[in-house]
Amino acid sequence: MLLNRESWSERTVPVMAGDNPRQSCLRALQQWESSRAFADDVLHRTLDGCRLTPVNRAFVTEAFYGVIRNRSLLDFIIERFRPSKLDSRTRLVLQLGLYQLYKMRVAPHAAVYETVNLAGPARSLVNAILRKAINERDAVFCDVDSAPAYIRWSHPEFLYSRWSDELGSGGAEGLCRWNNEPAKIYVRPNQLRATKEALLQEADGAKQSLLHTDCLEVDHLPASWIASGVVYVQDPSTLLACEVLNPRPGEKVLDACAAPGGKTGYLAQLMANSGSVLACDYEPSRLTRLRENLARLGVSNTTIMRVDWLQGPPSLPDRSFDAILLDVPCTNTGVIRRRTDVRWRLTPDDFRRMPKLQTRIVENVVPYLRSGGRLVHSTCSVEPEENDQVVALIGRSIPYLRLVSKKSILPTRDGMDGAFVALFSRD
Repeated sequence: MLLNRESWSERTVPVMAGDNPRQSCLRALQQWESSRAFADDVLHRTLDGCRLTPVNRAFVTEAFYGVIRNRSLLDFIIERFRPSKLDSRTRLVLQLGLYQLYKMRVAPHAAVYETVNLAGPARSLVNAILRKAINERDAVFCDVDSAPAYIRWSHPEFLYSRWSDELGSGGAEGLCRWNNEPAKIYVRPNQLRATKEALLQEADGAKQSLLHTDCLEVDHLPASWIASGVVYVQDPSTLLACEVLNPRPGEKVLDACAAPGGKTGYLAQLMANSGSVLACDYEPSRLTRLRENLARLGVSNTTIMRVDWLQGPPSLPDRSFDAILLDVPCTNTGVIRRRTDVRWRLTPDDFRRMPKLQTRIVENVVPYLRSGGRLVHSTCSVEPEENDQVVALIGRSIPYLRLVSKKSILPTRDGMDGAFVALFSRD
């Protein structure tokens, strides 16, 4: 459902306490819009710096992600009432107010009153637009229903057009719709610390995932699970690359782009914490997170090293690996459902730039693969330029790499995050 059409008379107003949740949400939205920071990082910093009740934390989280997710739709509604240009802050205030009115269970008078209080000099304008949005909601619903799909499902027009060319208009709209649905929570039981059976007995609402035997689907994630390292939050699609690589106990494995560590932890589990894994990444903050995650998961066969593969082949402690996992940087178009703001960070140039970057990384990594060794090239993208076309380019530029198999995951077809995996063998 695009908009919440139920009667407002049936809605309830959450009890507010401590810091103002709408003010906190607006501050987070301003920080996200004015920087290149990821939405997840902005929200976490905001919540860490606020005194909010659990109910208000949930409100801020839903409203923050909801405004970002529905950006085009909310702007479309705003422009229906105010076609002239607005300053950035006033537009964000209106987006926040309209999201409450049309997508959340918030009483209209509360949504208007609290939002107007954020508007400063634009109080009168915001009040007038929100009251029109209440009085003319049926007309708004009709306008939204007839709007282009990229507006109804809030995606950049160029991205929708790309997918239409590749998947057809129905496939493109289906993918946009998928991206705007709440993502399910999946966890991988960390068998280095706990069994799947024990976790199923421990938590109400946990069940075996129908998508993968090594994943559980949970309604609520117990904080103790994360702190103790008995699980790692991980979509089933992310396990494919590790399983295709098939690391064996005792082998030497290179995880070339390892942070934040979900795949590295799974490699260690598949290897029963034996053999060795060299886990590399280039940003200090990502290496810190990688180190913390592996320590929490109880991974003991892994060495962490800072490497920038774009600078050429580095000096590694070992120059011959049995298997290499290369989960390259990509546009992330397969995980927009989970990374809400990805769609707004992408530009058409990214789809020309990323394949060149990926190919360069492969060329600098492959000298470390022994003869007869295995290399997996993986992305969380659904774009042919980053997947099949890169694989074809690798085959032409590195003739001693032989393509063994490849597999793609499309969210609307397979019911999980998008991914692509190609397995190579070195002659």
